[in-house]
Amino acid sequence: MELPILKDIVIILGFSVVIILLFQKLKLPEILGFLLTGVITGPHGLNIINASHEVELLSEIGIIFLLFVIGIEFSLKGLVSIKNTVIWGGLMQVVGTIAFTFLSAYYFFELSYQTSIFLGFLLSLSSTAIVLKMLQEKGEITSPHGRVTVAILIFQDIIVVLMMLLTPLLANQSQSPLMELGILFLKLGAILVVLFALGKYVIPNLFKQVVKSKSRELFILTTVVICFATAWMTSAVGLSLALGAFFAGLIISESDYSHQATANILPFREIFISFFFVSVGMLLDLNFFIHHIFSIHALVIAVILLKIIVVVITVILLKYPARTVLLTSLSLFQVGEFAFLLSAKGMEYKLLSDNSYQYFLAISIISMGATPFIIKYSSEITAYFLKIPVPAQVRYRLREITKNRAKNNTIEETNYHDHIVIIGYGLNGENVAKAAKTAKIPYLIVDLDAEAVKKGQLNNEPMIYGDAADETILKYVHVHEARVVVVAISSPEATKKIVKSVREYSKKTYIIVRTRYESEIEGNLKFGADEVISEEFETSIEIFTRVLKKYLIPQDEIRIFIDHIRSDNYDMLRSVNTTNNNLQLNLPDMEVARLFVQQ
Repeated sequence: MELPILKDIVIILGFSVVIILLFQKLKLPEILGFLLTGVITGPHGLNIINASHEVELLSEIGIIFLLFVIGIEFSLKGLVSIKNTVIWGGLMQVVGTIAFTFLSAYYFFELSYQTSIFLGFLLSLSSTAIVLKMLQEKGEITSPHGRVTVAILIFQDIIVVLMMLLTPLLANQSQSPLMELGILFLKLGAILVVLFALGKYVIPNLFKQVVKSKSRELFILTTVVICFATAWMTSAVGLSLALGAFFAGLIISESDYSHQATANILPFREIFISFFFVSVGMLLDLNFFIHHIFSIHALVIAVILLKIIVVVITVILLKYPARTVLLTSLSLFQVGEFAFLLSAKGMEYKLLSDNSYQYFLAISIISMGATPFIIKYSSEITAYFLKIPVPAQVRYRLREITKNRAKNNTIEETNYHDHIVIIGYGLNGENVAKAAKTAKIPYLIVDLDAEAVKKGQLNNEPMIYGDAADETILKYVHVHEARVVVVAISSPEATKKIVKSVREYSKKTYIIVRTRYESEIEGNLKFGADEVISEEFETSIEIFTRVLKKYLIPQDEIRIFIDHIRSDNYDMLRSVNTTNNNLQLNLPDMEVARLFVQQ
């Protein structure tokens, strides 16, 4: 039996591989490659995709996984800390964009007031999928501008439901919009209460039992079920799947297993989110685009400037500094994916003509395509604009606005730089942590043993649960900024895997490995370890040190001798033919010789 979706998946992934390989050589963002794949394979290109609806379903799964991971990274505490930004920042941005768009469309383009308001709805939404993916890749989700951006995007994802309900009202086709809205908010409140109870009492205990089983498959399955079940719950009451996935991530973020949950989900997210970008590219009508290319680009510039101005005003009124203002505005200038869903409803209720719809699609896709470039170089763009001379009076006013926020809302984050990352919290790992604490050297600990993590956290250790062989976990503990990584786990294979991952992730970090046997030294050195400490050899050295002390050898000479043995990763002990005639010990009236004793 032939499955059309299987053929389409092969076509999409095949084109994506070729195009993204080319884009990587040209140093272009991967997202653009997926958009181009959609344009080429879609109905307005080569028209070789038959199961376009199924592709859209796969893209929905990608958005679910994306928002789930963002929810985990952001955490419930992080959301509570920006609740005012979510409410007031989001409200000002959405209302401001609708107002500016209405004035422009109604007075300059002479559109009906219903269509003008509806266009304001569409343009007020930004791309959660693209923006959060780019911020996540840059490690800026928890930065000041990242937090403001996430806050506004959360508000947009909530308000789009209200826009959906108001769309029939604009077209004079709604029976009782106020009652529908009231019922929706009651359902939302009930779901939040249920999710809070699950997050506090059920899910932590569920994960404890799952972790005790030591089954990676069960851990992944449990994580996916929680993600999809929460998304389904919110969808069932009329909210977006993506918002439900975000709530699921927030729930798991409060558990000790959030980092490993992220590491397990990321491979799924990367595959499915690619279908979202492909599905967006498939919407673009190339024929319409070519015939209206100049007017489309003029409108793109106008929309981008409008959205940037609104966000700049919004973030200034929230009393953030100039750098945060500019970086946030450069993150939210595009039209978002939920606008596509809303525009389809607008077409259904005749709020958009076919011509207007194609203009909207072209503007949206171009603005989305520009987003990876702008966010990638946003720091450089911001630095350039901050150098532009500003009148003293304006500069003074801006400083006065931001003064209170700088004083009262400083984000306290530990600056992990030049620290130690300790992998494994057994006896060796615990001792290294004690030594680091005594020496006042900052450190972070990673362990895959839930009980060890619990023990460490009870002792107020900076510790996370996770697999240190996973790049996501390495990013969480800032391995690229660490001076030393100490690997002190018992599994030889896992040790080598971790060493390989750390070395691939960071070329400069110094890696020290503890092993049990001499036979494990070469493998770890090959995978990138700088030093490998063997328990076998260290035990021999410690025994021999105590023997020499009994022979009254001076402590300085013993130290020199031991340093020589340890040099080149115990080469003296590992090499059969090593001679050490140049190394002499001053034994008082004694001679050291090797005797063979016959039984």
